[in-house]
Amino acid sequence: MEKLVVYNTLGRKKELFKPVNSPSVGMYVCGPTVYGDAHIGHARPAVTFDLIFRYLKHLGYKVRYVRNITDVGHLEGGADTGEDKIAKKARLEQLEPMEIAQYYSYRFRINMDQLNTLPPSIEPLASGHIIEQIELVKKIFDAGFAYIVNGSVYFDVEKYNKVYHYGKLSGRNLDELRANTRTLQMQSEKKHNFDFALWKKAQPEHIMHWTSPWSEGFPGWHIECSAMSTKYLGKFFDIHGGGIDLIFPHHECEIAQSQSANKIEPVKYWIHNNMITINGQKMSKSLNNFITLNDLFSGKNESLDKAYNPMTVRFFILQAHYRSPLDFSNQALQAAEKGIEKLFKGIDTLQKITPSAISDFDVKIFKQKCYDALNDDFNSPILIATLFDGIKFINSAKQGKGKLTGEDICLLKEIYNGFVFDILGLKKEENKNNEKFDDVMKIILELRDNARKNKDWSTSDKIRDQLLKLNIDIKDTKQGATWELEK
Repeated sequence: MEKLVVYNTLGRKKELFKPVNSPSVGMYVCGPTVYGDAHIGHARPAVTFDLIFRYLKHLGYKVRYVRNITDVGHLEGGADTGEDKIAKKARLEQLEPMEIAQYYSYRFRINMDQLNTLPPSIEPLASGHIIEQIELVKKIFDAGFAYIVNGSVYFDVEKYNKVYHYGKLSGRNLDELRANTRTLQMQSEKKHNFDFALWKKAQPEHIMHWTSPWSEGFPGWHIECSAMSTKYLGKFFDIHGGGIDLIFPHHECEIAQSQSANKIEPVKYWIHNNMITINGQKMSKSLNNFITLNDLFSGKNESLDKAYNPMTVRFFILQAHYRSPLDFSNQALQAAEKGIEKLFKGIDTLQKITPSAISDFDVKIFKQKCYDALNDDFNSPILIATLFDGIKFINSAKQGKGKLTGEDICLLKEIYNGFVFDILGLKKEENKNNEKFDDVMKIILELRDNARKNKDWSTSDKIRDQLLKLNIDIKDTKQGATWELEK
């Protein structure tokens, strides 16, 4: 607990992790806007913050993990004009907006379960917290940092910046924003184009709207996260996470809203994962490289060579540090597929090692290296490399080139179970056909062993050669015959 350091976007440096109210930890992560199926870009923050959630719990912290569902207020382009993304989908599909939200929320959760991410402690809906959002807008208005125009309420960024610092998270400054938005100002009812909506008056054609002190309308996109994080984690909590694309404007606006209403910095550690590109390009429907998770798991996409197991995708994501760019390609996924198979095979090999009286592998130092990797800003690729170093020795011990005591074998099983399955969240796919195949192979090897004992070399060799034609390689060892399926 005392050694974990995390990279804080707010200070742009690594900092020792000290929770506000240890051993409790509050973590808020921005979830999806549910108007379409989850894609590979959604998988990275889901897996990243699942790793963080799992590791903090492993260290003994009591974690409340909140991940929201945006089902109202997210307008096209992330601006304060345009059509609500969910309302537009509902109009095109001729459905109620909440039907769209319910349908895609359900499918999102199925995908998250396939990736073996733990469910968050609380998963609040924006539409279920309209009252809290209205109350927060009132507080911001009463504090003097909001103004009303034609029934819409906007946040006064320039006024806020005179008291606090707008741009502290993203590194942007007001002069830069003013220069970039000056040409657009005539089109806006806001004082400045960098101001943002807290509440929008609904136009007659707008499907989703609620009664407020200012108008019949709907909340702005940014206000939901400030309202829900405050409700469930308090005015000042430990971790706020999301993709780097949310740093500006979304998270910058969250800080401004919460600080102006509550007069305190809302978050101690801001953690952001980098993005996924597709063959070196940004994922985009216009580039025809948009890959949903359902496509990925089924192989039903023209850019895919095959279907990929969800655990292969999870392992692929964990092989890169969460703050590093990650490029998706068939070659990278296939390399990850081979990597996870090698890892699982090595873990299985632990069961087959004959214990020695002494060890020539320091298991305690190995275990500490695993912790050192994750304590350095959740460095999963270093952890995975360390685990593969251990696999090399396990394989050499199986071949009689290394020694492990029974106690060290048990400790290694504990280490691999803890780090691979509990913390990295990888899992072996249950396959009853594989179990039956193992039983059949056991019978065949027994028949071959009996033939060898009876010096029936012709039958023994025939069994070996026929299996080899099926890509099943037989190896004779001092402990008996073993087999493996060649890829």
